[in-house]
Amino acid sequence: MHKENNKDPLHGITLEAIVTHLVEHYGWDELGHRININCFNSDPSVKSSLKYLRKTQWARDKVEQLYIATSQ
Repeated sequence: MHKENNKDPLHGITLEAIVTHLVEHYGWDELGHRININCFNSDPSVKSSLKYLRKTQWARDKVEQLYIATSQ
């Protein structure tokens, strides 16, 4: 049997890697403009963003969707 290819574009990518990539690509200002959440707009850091995104599924979904759109 063939090993099934994982179709999940986020497979094996950590949330930290996603946030870091988006910050490098957009910068905090543009990221906060695209996804209006305080952890991107008020004294942003990767650490504080990870803490918030791990607790807030809707915000994490938006971040993951932006990452997928950005990395294609």
